Amino acid sequence: MFSIIAGLLFIAFAVFACLPKELFGFGLEWGEFVIQSLKGSAPVLSLLVGAVAIMLGFTDIRDKREAKREEEEALMAEQSDKQKEEKSKKADK
Repeated sequence: MFSIIAGLLFIAFAVFACLPKELFGFGLEWGEFVIQSLKGSAPVLSLLVGAVAIMLGFTDIRDKREAKREEEEALMAEQSDKQKEEKSKKADK
């Protein structure tokens, strides 16, 4: 409950800080600074998102290779079990 109230207070402050005084009669008029900071942080954010996407891609490829290898090992184990069963059936006859 506290986190919801704190979140609402932070959102209200952000809106209040960006409001121009001419429009509503109150506000801190930080809208231009917010836009400038967003413009400045956009390339950095893009760089970070791109790096995370590349890491996720490599991890996905590695996981797919590992899953394929495990499938092949399970298939080989299953085949060897069948061969052992066939040999034991032949020995019993």
